[in-house]
Amino acid sequence: MFGAGGRAGRRAVSEAVARGHRVTAVVRDPARHGHLDGDGVTLVAGDVTQADSVAAVAAGHDAAINAAVRLDVSTWEFFNGAAHALLDGLGRAGVGRLVLVGIGTTLETAPGVLVHDAPGFPAEAREFSLGHAAQLDVFRDADTEIDWLVVAPPPVVLDDDAPRTGRYRIGGARILPGGDGSASFSYADLAVALVDEIETPKHHRALAAVAS
Repeated sequence: MFGAGGRAGRRAVSEAVARGHRVTAVVRDPARHGHLDGDGVTLVAGDVTQADSVAAVAAGHDAAINAAVRLDVSTWEFFNGAAHALLDGLGRAGVGRLVLVGIGTTLETAPGVLVHDAPGFPAEAREFSLGHAAQLDVFRDADTEIDWLVVAPPPVVLDDDAPRTGRYRIGGARILPGGDGSASFSYADLAVALVDEIETPKHHRALAAVAS
């Protein structure tokens, strides 16, 4: 689990452990995330933008989830670098399945029209979304045996307090009905979708919207 210290990452770690999986929680600074270390979880240092680091921490694993993000470097530099490092490192480690947390602003509101291309969309938010879009392009263009999937929640702030319901809808690169912010979606249920796609993959080499 790359980016295990973030909101989506923490929830995904908890969801996977609750299902009986052993999880390697990868963060840049383990000293800041000691709460993650416990039964079923091994906390390690790693850098998702460095292929050697990815290969080292992923060795011996069946699948990977990536929820990592950095705000102290350019978004294009981070997401583009992470995409290449994950493809290289996971390929060397023999990891066959990768599920990534995307962003809802890269979803379509109409065929070929992305949320972040709407008139008046905030410039700073658009730059962040374009970083995600660049990462997606790397995966789409890659000649790889890795079965990857980008899961994009609605383009709103997710609920960090709502309890897990285990219910969600998933599929397609267009915003799902109710996924435009008119209905809330929680990090807990995002984690369910992520781990479900590890256990029983239903979507492959694609961007998939998820909503309540």
